[in-house]
Amino acid sequence: MRVVMLPALLLAMASQFFVTPLRAETVGKTVLPEPQPSWFMMNGWEASYIFDAADQQMKGLISHSVFTPAVVTLPSRKEAYFVDSFYARGVRGTRSDVLTVIDMRDLTTKAEIDIPDKAAALPIRQHIALLDDERHVVVFNMTPAQSVSVVDVVERKLTAEISTPGCGIIMPAGPRGFLMLCGDGTLQFITLDKNGKEAGRVRSESFFVMEQDPVFDRVVRSSGGWMLITHDGLVREVGVDGDRIKVGEAWSMLNAEDKEDGGEKEQWRPGGDQPFTMHRNTSLLYSLMHKGKVDTQDAEGTEIWVFDTSRRKRVAREVLPVAAEGILSSQEPSPRLYVLDKDHKLNIYDGLKLALLHTIEKPGVNGALLQTLTPND
Repeated sequence: MRVVMLPALLLAMASQFFVTPLRAETVGKTVLPEPQPSWFMMNGWEASYIFDAADQQMKGLISHSVFTPAVVTLPSRKEAYFVDSFYARGVRGTRSDVLTVIDMRDLTTKAEIDIPDKAAALPIRQHIALLDDERHVVVFNMTPAQSVSVVDVVERKLTAEISTPGCGIIMPAGPRGFLMLCGDGTLQFITLDKNGKEAGRVRSESFFVMEQDPVFDRVVRSSGGWMLITHDGLVREVGVDGDRIKVGEAWSMLNAEDKEDGGEKEQWRPGGDQPFTMHRNTSLLYSLMHKGKVDTQDAEGTEIWVFDTSRRKRVAREVLPVAAEGILSSQEPSPRLYVLDKDHKLNIYDGLKLALLHTIEKPGVNGALLQTLTPND
């Protein structure tokens, strides 16, 4: 009798687990809330992570190729634009470059626009830019010959490839123009017509010597143009007036005490993967600084220095507990600073008090570039 009842008992017990079938998971679109000025992005390995500094929560993720330099966001159209470079065999084979258009409401792909297979696949913010007409996106190419691809993101088409020998970095200036930094120590200003074709080109006088004190290719937008900073810490604001290039007078980040050793010996220098940022409403320029010799421009920053650019004066400095690779200011009325340290943690500071507010311990995979959600930060 016991032998007969045991299978029946086991069957009754098993039936408790299989009476109700599991419901299939439904997958739908996630609609993002309205982006806030406290939102920012960290571009990492094959993805850009969107965070809100107010609650330190990730709001979304934009997937892209590993070769994407940066993401351009346009809040007024609720779109984002970036370059995707694909190879048929992953890292070799036939190459295909496109400008991808993302809907920022749900992070879905709206369009892909074919562009020349030449985009410079380096994590440098100004290798792609949206011009101030909010219509034309310009992509820097390096094959190794330099050029730019111009894309009309309203008509969703390539309008031009423009040769720019010896010049790189795209700094929007004027309604339909952009400045470029050139290896001979000059700036180049290219303007487009309404159809996205080259309409004019002018060159500035030389204002730096590459072999003596080169300008960083990590430029930052100011309220009147762009801030250019050299490896030795000379700061200039540049911009345009009509079709004329304006190059401001240089001033130094360093006082006599900061460069007491001088020459090629150790002294305070800016450095890092993303060493500069600016809060435009307060005219505050932030820089990662370290003590090092010549050609240590890639070294992590051990301190943050703050400069009032209207007075051309350092107003604060903060020793970092962990050396940092990158820094970014929000454009909120009272700025927050996002600092990516060498341990790959994202630290959020009060930008006026330089007090640590929060730390995001695991912000994403191989973060390389910090961005706000404004078009050229």
